[in-house]
Amino acid sequence: MNLGILAHIDAGKTSLTERLLHAAGVIDEVGRVDDGNTLTDSLALEQQRGITIKSAVVSFTVQAPEGSGEGVTVNLIDTPGHPDFIAEVERVLSVLDGAVLVISAVEGVQAQTRVLLRTLRRLRIPTLIFVNKADRAGARYDGVLNHIADRLTPDIIPMGTVARLGTREARFTPFTAGPGSPVRPGGGDDFTARLTELLAGHDDALLTAYVDDAASLSYARLRDELARQTGRALVHPVYFGSAVTGDGVRELMDGIRELLPSAAGDAEGPLSGSVFKVERGAAGEKIAYVRVFSGTVRTRDRVDILGGAADSGTHGHREGKVTGVSVFDQGTDERRAEVRAGRIGKLWGLGDVRIGDVIGVPPKGSEPGAHFFAPPTLETVVTPVRPADRGALHLALTQLAEQDPLIGLRQDAVRREVSVSLYGEVQKEVIQATLAEEFGLDVRFRETTTICVERLVGTGEAFEVGEREPNPFLATVGLRVEPAPVGSGVEFRLGVELGSMPYAFFRAVEETVRETLHQGLYGWRVPDCAVTMTRAGYWPRQSHAHGTFDKSMSSTAGDFRNLTPLVLMDALREAGTAVYEPMHRFRLDVPADTVGAVLPALARLRAVPHTPTTSATSYRLEGDIPAQRVHALEQLLPGLTRGEGELESAFSHYEPVRGAPPKRERTDHDPLSRKDYLLRVVRRTPA
Repeated sequence: MNLGILAHIDAGKTSLTERLLHAAGVIDEVGRVDDGNTLTDSLALEQQRGITIKSAVVSFTVQAPEGSGEGVTVNLIDTPGHPDFIAEVERVLSVLDGAVLVISAVEGVQAQTRVLLRTLRRLRIPTLIFVNKADRAGARYDGVLNHIADRLTPDIIPMGTVARLGTREARFTPFTAGPGSPVRPGGGDDFTARLTELLAGHDDALLTAYVDDAASLSYARLRDELARQTGRALVHPVYFGSAVTGDGVRELMDGIRELLPSAAGDAEGPLSGSVFKVERGAAGEKIAYVRVFSGTVRTRDRVDILGGAADSGTHGHREGKVTGVSVFDQGTDERRAEVRAGRIGKLWGLGDVRIGDVIGVPPKGSEPGAHFFAPPTLETVVTPVRPADRGALHLALTQLAEQDPLIGLRQDAVRREVSVSLYGEVQKEVIQATLAEEFGLDVRFRETTTICVERLVGTGEAFEVGEREPNPFLATVGLRVEPAPVGSGVEFRLGVELGSMPYAFFRAVEETVRETLHQGLYGWRVPDCAVTMTRAGYWPRQSHAHGTFDKSMSSTAGDFRNLTPLVLMDALREAGTAVYEPMHRFRLDVPADTVGAVLPALARLRAVPHTPTTSATSYRLEGDIPAQRVHALEQLLPGLTRGEGELESAFSHYEPVRGAPPKRERTDHDPLSRKDYLLRVVRRTPA
């Protein structure tokens, strides 16, 4: 079983991982995050800061009780909890059989908790909920369950009760069948009745049996149905306990074995795997973490690699030779001859592999390159303290981007600068520390800015004929641009016969169109449009009498690559573009008597509240706010609400920018200025 541990930061996710490994006999002593000695937080930076930055895989076995079946080997993947590192969580989701979502019994449901469970339910990943820190002062039982039902999902069932809650002696007692089973504090029906009611809401046959004769439903049938509905991500069993004391962890392990589905896969079938992590070994070699869905990968196998990383330029098939394999087993990874279906393995030898790539054939129902979370909306320029380190900085950032494909790099060859896209300020600090510790590079960051996009206002068309002024290239290109639905991406179409010129020239035009659209009229990416090639022409291979091929008389792919940006920008000018800024949907809970101070602050930050919800003592506001203003709201909120305000926000959509559209410095040869462009490309100016 490939199991993910997910949570909001500081909910106790890594501590729970340590406790699970200890309970399974993998480690003799439980590590502490504060002491920097946990098994999964192995990076020096993780140990210093006490947070998880990179996902880590560790294996253990959940033994079955005597005479009740076989145990389950679990590959446990510990993921970051800080929202700045959501990209690490995203890659893990595609390889999971199940998940444990950790929630604090003190803080309850937090902003990242909602994002995670919403995504887990959308992807139909079976999920158990573990309410941690039951031993902490301020821990709640009913309050947390109500919080989960209100803010996450009502489809939950508590699997036990807690005695001496909020003390070091807190003890979780699982519910059992029959009259002697514990009852939830505060009264209510027994566990069997509540379980029946929940499950019947998702199964008509069970509902019919419940209505006809509730007494006929055996507890064994209910447990089987609970496992089935949990496996379909319809319901979520809730366990309480403490990762610090170990209470409730054994019951959680039983729930993992009984209620979550184990990996299925045919080891003799066609090879199908997914790369969810890439790291560098001691010698700088690439190591790919692969979940194998079917088939078997062996040392010295030649495998097909299908590019899956969006906009990576690696789409299409390549081939690689596996030079080494290791498989996770009992807390570590061991060199093996093969990794079989259902397991996670580390593969050596695949030099050009990237995160998101498919090994063999795509897994059933998968979407290569699909993103589950919003892309980063912030950007900053990274510069080395020592100018001589520019080349080394670019190489180092390229390696970091290999490990995190959502770190988008923009290389400005003119100003010799590199821009990095980010989720937040903490991620910036981690990149700075990583560059210093792993690469010996001291860097500075400029002020963080918001990443906007451009959308077409209308339709535009342009063309240029080869060797006809002002076109100096031996190529004819015509392009038409049209708006496309949001989220559809860039579609390239042919409006001319495919056989009208060599395919390599069509390919050169398409690749250049996609690359050029990363910078529209205002310098922002143009994400959703249809581009049709309306004209095409070329000069066949020619030579002087008794001579060899003469480039000055024959078209090359370079002619089409150089001409396409000029034609595309003319088409964009005719169509027109508008700049859109990223918006976050926010949810704000504040004391009722502070609303008078909060509303004007929201207005100054250009936030648009929707219909509020009120109660006797609190006030809930939901609405939209520009992404660049969220950080300012976070800083203002404690002072406006006496520290009692709670803010949740997540990327929602893009909206047109009000006022003058912001511009971003271009990093290409600027095809908007024909004179400068031709000077840089062909060292000449137009006639």
